[in-house]
Amino acid sequence: MRTRAFVLIFGLSLVSVLLLDTASVWARATSGGSRGSRSYSSPASPSTTPSSPSRTTTPAPASPASPAPVQQPAQRPGMFGGLMGGLAGFALGGLLGSMLFGGMGGGFGGGIGLLELLLIGGAIFLVFRMLRGRADARPEPAYAGASAYGSADSSRSTSGGSAVMEAPPGQSDLDRGIGHIRGIDATFDPVGFTEWAKGTFADVQAGIVKRDLSTVQDRLTPQEFGRLQAQCDELRGARRTNRIERVQIGRAEVTEAWQESGQDWVTVYFAVSLVDYTVDDSTGAVVEGATTPVDIQEYWTFTRPVGPKPWRLSAIQTA
Repeated sequence: MRTRAFVLIFGLSLVSVLLLDTASVWARATSGGSRGSRSYSSPASPSTTPSSPSRTTTPAPASPASPAPVQQPAQRPGMFGGLMGGLAGFALGGLLGSMLFGGMGGGFGGGIGLLELLLIGGAIFLVFRMLRGRADARPEPAYAGASAYGSADSSRSTSGGSAVMEAPPGQSDLDRGIGHIRGIDATFDPVGFTEWAKGTFADVQAGIVKRDLSTVQDRLTPQEFGRLQAQCDELRGARRTNRIERVQIGRAEVTEAWQESGQDWVTVYFAVSLVDYTVDDSTGAVVEGATTPVDIQEYWTFTRPVGPKPWRLSAIQTA
């Protein structure tokens, strides 16, 4: 009986750890969102090594052309993974049956029985999957549809697609993408867009601090607004406040631009120094992060229907 009780406590403890681990409250705007067909590929890196976050630099020349990333189909779980998942489910069912009906024959010689072995195996498998997922996990890209950062010319005609343009030899993917966007919106300026994106970066962080993103809702896609506002609601429910202070954008530049399915897409790389921590509303104690500056690198993707229309943040990815 003592052996059986130990096995049951061990299994339930592991499940509790897994559930509590997924319920942690994250600080600042976390990675997520959609960047169209490129949601499962990494964003293009900046053209040069990021400069010190203490000063703002102008975008460097684009890197040489590289083949466009090919979207990989989602992998189906292997036979072994499906089998182990089935065993884990069977073990959990066996655990309930064991608790209700006293197990299967009391185990081998009154010790650990088949159900206990299955439970231990299932628990070990879950822990292994969790650790391997953490080691291999990569933040989802932060690409989003482009949006107009200035006043739009309502008299300018737009269309749902873009004209096919012949790219000169040696032209980079970024240059081609900018050229396609300018084919319908001749006023698009990567430098001006970057300045607008820097303001959006600061305003979104301010909304996270207030736990209210309504003031920047018009600069977020509905999906991204819902995702980030849910994060704010989670902080409020936990009676915590995320503090983001001393934000210094050391570098910001457009690293990707493209069109697909009647949408413009632009990704901006940010190298930022800031103070990011979370406090308990009741005590004011720091419960996450630190009050010293940290350096971060992120990719913010914006999208819009093609033409001179407002841009909206669609995704955020940590570099």
